[in-house]
Amino acid sequence: MSEDYTKVFTDNSILVNGLQSLLKEAGIDSIVSDGVESGRLAGFGVPSNSVELFILKTDLKEAEPIIDSFKIKINS
Repeated sequence: MSEDYTKVFTDNSILVNGLQSLLKEAGIDSIVSDGVESGRLAGFGVPSNSVELFILKTDLKEAEPIIDSFKIKINS
């Protein structure tokens, strides 16, 4: 992963895709690294919460309120 990106969230694919959708609505692009799918394709297993979401470091300040709100919502 390029040094221009930072990891902002790790969980299962459903939650990561949900947060990615919220960020996209706000005009923030992101990249998903799906360790589960990569492991499946390679023939080995990994924990189901091995899906990571990355955004550009320059978008971090704009994304933080969205990410924090999402985390509160999923933990309540």
